[in-house]
Amino acid sequence: QVQLVESGGGLVQPGGSLRLSCAASESIGRFNVMGWYRQAPGKERELVARIISTFITRYADSVKGRFTISRDNAKNTLYLQMNSLKPEDTAVYYCKAEEDGLGYWGQGTQVAVSS
Repeated sequence: QVQLVESGGGLVQPGGSLRLSCAASESIGRFNVMGWYRQAPGKERELVARIISTFITRYADSVKGRFTISRDNAKNTLYLQMNSLKPEDTAVYYCKAEEDGLGYWGQGTQVAVSS
């Protein structure tokens, strides 16, 4: 079973940027769909961005124009570039890999946006 490890979270001021990474223990080429989700305290986990194959992307309305999802199959890594961060982006961010109806999750990385 693939292991996914997120990194890159932290505390940032409003308007700042972070880049999250999700490193996989094996080739991610077999995962046609990968995504980033987030869960804020007291809220349900929600989809942030998905990437289908290598270049088809989908974003939540709340992050469109600010976040960019990408993947590097050679490095077995999924990325989320987050710009113009807002306090409401504060959450634990999780990556997910999907294959044949199954989903594999990482353990999450905390992002806090505060002045």
